[in-house]
Amino acid sequence: MKRKAKFLAADIAECAMFIVLMVAATYIQIPFPLVPLTFQTAVSVLAGLLLGWKKGVIAMSVYCFSGLVGLPVFTAGGGIAYVLKPSFGYIIGFIAAAGVGGLIVGKNNPPLWRYIVAALAAFAADYVIGVPYCIIAARLLGVENLTNLFIFGNLVYMPKDAALSVLAAILAKTVAPVVRKRKVRVGE
Repeated sequence: MKRKAKFLAADIAECAMFIVLMVAATYIQIPFPLVPLTFQTAVSVLAGLLLGWKKGVIAMSVYCFSGLVGLPVFTAGGGIAYVLKPSFGYIIGFIAAAGVGGLIVGKNNPPLWRYIVAALAAFAADYVIGVPYCIIAARLLGVENLTNLFIFGNLVYMPKDAALSVLAAILAKTVAPVVRKRKVRVGE
């Protein structure tokens, strides 16, 4: 029973660490031409790659739920009304990104190329949910020029997020052996 409790405590701590990283990534914005550089997509990808799909999904779901109940963890605060914001689709997409990334990378010690494929698929999962949500929510809010919204509110972010996802894959491949080694020690 004690061994199971250690794993449970370690799992909770790992998820909590990625929730905190996501909140930090929400508020860290580096000025960059066209769009500010943020790290939310990269953190959601990294959560899936390092925690696995289940814990990655749990961590990103708790982040999302925390914001919806009113904790100021989103860029503009929190609260249930956030679902009306066009950018909320990306927050839902973070959950999918963690799941997809974790599923593709798997549990073994995959090669770097598999981490990169998993990261890019996770990035794509975020945008597959985020872009349509953004456009539909904007349309419901009365935004007329959806083409400009797509280009300047979505498309210009994609290269930056794809590049950061690849960097997250490289980081995950580098850090994963240390994480696995710690898990073996905890389970002894």
